[in-house]
Amino acid sequence: MKNLGIVITDGVGFRNYILTEFIEEAKSNFDNVIIFSCLPKSVYDDLNLKCEIIELDVFTEKFKNWFFRKAKEVAHLQLNKNNNFGIQDNFNSNKTKSKSNRGYATRFIIKFTSLFHSEKWILRYNYWQQNSFKNNKVTKQYEELLKDNKITLLFFTHQRPPFIAPLIFVAQKQNIKTATFIFSWDNLASKGRMAGNFDNYLVWSNLMKTELLTFYKSVKQHQVEVVGTPQFEPFTYAKVGYAKESLIKKFNLDSKKPIVFFTCNDSSSENDPIYLDLLANFIQTNKLKKEVNLIVRTSPAEDPDRFKEIAEKYEFIKWNFPDWTITRYGHQEAWTQRVPSVQDLDDLKTLLQHCEFNINVLSTITLDAFIFDKPVINPVFGNTINCMFDDQKFLKYEHLRKLVDSKASEIVTNEESFLNAINKILSDGDDKSRERKDFNNLQIGKPLEGTSKRIATILRKWSQEK
Repeated sequence: MKNLGIVITDGVGFRNYILTEFIEEAKSNFDNVIIFSCLPKSVYDDLNLKCEIIELDVFTEKFKNWFFRKAKEVAHLQLNKNNNFGIQDNFNSNKTKSKSNRGYATRFIIKFTSLFHSEKWILRYNYWQQNSFKNNKVTKQYEELLKDNKITLLFFTHQRPPFIAPLIFVAQKQNIKTATFIFSWDNLASKGRMAGNFDNYLVWSNLMKTELLTFYKSVKQHQVEVVGTPQFEPFTYAKVGYAKESLIKKFNLDSKKPIVFFTCNDSSSENDPIYLDLLANFIQTNKLKKEVNLIVRTSPAEDPDRFKEIAEKYEFIKWNFPDWTITRYGHQEAWTQRVPSVQDLDDLKTLLQHCEFNINVLSTITLDAFIFDKPVINPVFGNTINCMFDDQKFLKYEHLRKLVDSKASEIVTNEESFLNAINKILSDGDDKSRERKDFNNLQIGKPLEGTSKRIATILRKWSQEK
């Protein structure tokens, strides 16, 4: 019997693996499929998945767990920070003057890992972190769950959340094979260490495979497979999305005007309201070459409160508030407990299909827009000289340097170039279709169609290996 355990860590994992064809493909490749959910079991009630769903008790880090995790992450950043601005920037973000226990501990960790940060030391910190879970009550519950369900391979749909680390520990203790999917295009080249070590890794592209082997010296080529990403697969489904006429009716648009689609990051992207206010002012003061519909999609990771003043100031803006329901409060990573609806997928695909172009601050939505061959404008005005949040620094992150070099989007750094880029697209269109396609081929690596089947087939192969 080949039993696949699937760990759904968050709302994005729910979208990528539950709202796609993945579960059906997994059931075709395994005798049994069991979902181990870090989300409440109730979110699956209306989906008729016909497989067992087990809601995991929430694991909350104690100081000892946190200490060794932090040591592992900071050591990883220390090891890789030279000639990598993104990792250097994330390393600097750990520096603190806090007088709390964690503040003192973090300063000690930074000093200690400045000397001891080799791959061998990182694996040692990981070992100590794993051992710190062994007497935890939740860990013991995980042990019973994996034993009772006779799991052959445990598949983690995200490699980073700290609350999955005890489950990795338990699987390895029971000699259960583990695999993970690298969650996003920026996770390897600019983020900290994974939650643990896995037997196998699924990556988006050959580029991501190279990054994985570069930053994780203990991982070997045969452990990694390129599969693309299920994140965009629903865009290929005929059942997802709806007609432009329905879009116009739903958002009360003028059918004669092109649609400008502005998408927001979460509150860590502090300048989003500034760029939106400027765009709305361009429209209000007739600075654009054409009259347009403006639709704003806020971040699914947060409530849209920070845009309240803009909504009151510009009544002509149409708003798409993502239908991501908060399913649990008080979680250590609250954003993970927001879960999308099928309707939200329909809205996003339809907006991307029928907009004239997209505006976002260096978000993954750039890739979504490129899939539909839509021009993208990335405003980044902030730097170390002016008084704005420094978002230009992100252009030096590895994954975004590739975007800059590709010239696939219009990256604008001031009000004049922002206005000019909008008007150029409105009046002349653009000539970046080839660049958009090439950039997505670099980042995604495999066709969108069949991604779920590809992943399930490879997981089956790994489950059979000795």
